[in-house]
Amino acid sequence: MTEVMTGLVQYALQPLAVELRELPVPELGEEDVLLRVGAVSVCGSDVHQYHNKQSWAVNVPVVLGHEFGGTVARVGARVRGFKEGDRVVSETAASICGRCLYCRTGEYNLCPQRAGFGYGTHGAMAEFVRVPERCLHHIPDVLPFERAALTEPCCVGYNAVVVKSRVRPGDVVVVLGPGPIGLIAAEMARISGAGTLIVAGMSQDAPRLAAARALGVTHAVDLETADLAALVRTLGDGLGADLVVDATGTSIALKTALDVVRPGGQVTKVGWGPQPLSFSLDPLVLKAVTLQGSFSHTFRNWEQVVKLLASGQINLEPIVSRVSALEGWRDSFDGMHSGRYVKAVLQP
Repeated sequence: MTEVMTGLVQYALQPLAVELRELPVPELGEEDVLLRVGAVSVCGSDVHQYHNKQSWAVNVPVVLGHEFGGTVARVGARVRGFKEGDRVVSETAASICGRCLYCRTGEYNLCPQRAGFGYGTHGAMAEFVRVPERCLHHIPDVLPFERAALTEPCCVGYNAVVVKSRVRPGDVVVVLGPGPIGLIAAEMARISGAGTLIVAGMSQDAPRLAAARALGVTHAVDLETADLAALVRTLGDGLGADLVVDATGTSIALKTALDVVRPGGQVTKVGWGPQPLSFSLDPLVLKAVTLQGSFSHTFRNWEQVVKLLASGQINLEPIVSRVSALEGWRDSFDGMHSGRYVKAVLQP
């Protein structure tokens, strides 16, 4: 008899085409692990797919969810590093070629054939999810699943700020976009020693800016009522920010980043903005700014972030706004879409 489970499925490429469905429990390959999902956090990309506003290909029907952790329920015949009962979190690269330069050198996040959970293959907004063994990382008992589910966005922030950027103690760091990735990027800058830490957003981001204040940033700025560039000129030597992290979803934010970064400074772009640029990039040249893109994460990022989460060095309390059962998915999605929730977590 086929085992069944409940999963949250995007079933068509049209707005609001998401619903709970009964599905078969996944079958395992020899190098796969079946996880009983402990918690899965809602990403902005899940919300985009709910509204069919994503800028990436989606293989519908597909179970949503790529930020998750759980308990090993079964293992494939060739799995050696994990056993039933292990508590784990999973990376998002559900499928990679394993042969290209990037896969062979550990940067499989850049594999041209990479496909992720929740859009390329079934994700974790379900009772069970099938995961390749290579994606898994052990987590300690002290780390609850509702926090462990945010390991993935923490890895995005870690890769952007700690690996791809340079933050020295005392630096002025500006984060544009107070969504979960922006707030986590601010946390990474704080841990790295930023002296002055600014998070900027729009008036509609009031709850998220409040979360930034709760995280202890130096300034939480509403760009509709305050002049960010003028504020930055009052700091230190007045020449600008050492690092600007663009964690917004709009291309125009890059113009703001170039306005406030200091000569010789750095702009790291981690937010997606599909709109074409409508401004000059001359400041990039005039200021000799380093512009860096950052995408996803690697194995070492995950190992480091698990340690940071387990030790409590990353503060997620102001970021996680709601934890609910899978049946509460609609309120969680709508709350994140409206900005009422910073981050929602589902427990299937």
